[in-house]
Amino acid sequence: MTAAHPTLTAVAAAAEEAGLRLRGALACAPDDQVPPQPDGRASRTLVLLGNLGGSLWPDFAAGPEFADGGPDPMNRWSARVVGSLAERFRGLALFPFGGPPYHPFLRWAQKAEGLRPSPLGMLIHPVYGLWHAYRGALALGEALALPDEPPPAHPCEACAEKPCLSACPVDAFSESGYDVPACTDHLRAAAGADCLTGGCLARRACPVGREHVYAPPQAAFHMRAFLTAQSIPQSTPQPTPQPSGTEP
Repeated sequence: MTAAHPTLTAVAAAAEEAGLRLRGALACAPDDQVPPQPDGRASRTLVLLGNLGGSLWPDFAAGPEFADGGPDPMNRWSARVVGSLAERFRGLALFPFGGPPYHPFLRWAQKAEGLRPSPLGMLIHPVYGLWHAYRGALALGEALALPDEPPPAHPCEACAEKPCLSACPVDAFSESGYDVPACTDHLRAAAGADCLTGGCLARRACPVGREHVYAPPQAAFHMRAFLTAQSIPQSTPQPTPQPSGTEP
């Protein structure tokens, strides 16, 4: 196994101090669509940052964005924290929000961490299950030596019952896709209070990583942010709703 490059180790430590976790890295290839450095040089390494379980919540909840009443507080917090890390390590800060166009974070994540989609469409982590997300990335001009690790086993392959597909009260998730209108209508109704305050019931039904389920304050925050995003007029460009690792 190749040891991590000292810069990668330093990025991981600095990110953790700020409330984020290193979520894998990849050597940039032309088809990865990683933008060049501000000085025009090609980006050589992409480092993904995000949360594992509720790891970011204490730092985010203590940050100014959480309580200032402005829009998109977690996106603004992420922009500040990842932007600061980019300055420190002389890289380019990239985010899963702010488009269109949108950077292919889920494709980057699959390449960097070897994760695969669950039946709900969300990328599933072998330890944290569906309770993780990507908040940003650092594109670096230096080619870093990356750990050589085999991809993790896909938890869903050994799950015969797939309770995630039968737990939604309005059957918003199925093998044919995600019914966003059914989901949002349910969340706006009194019957959707459990999902709105405690998090998606289908997501909570997954047996993988249950000990890492978001605490109620964080779960309610993300559900409200998702519902708010779906209330924005359609004339405003929005990404396709998919709570698959880049939640608001």
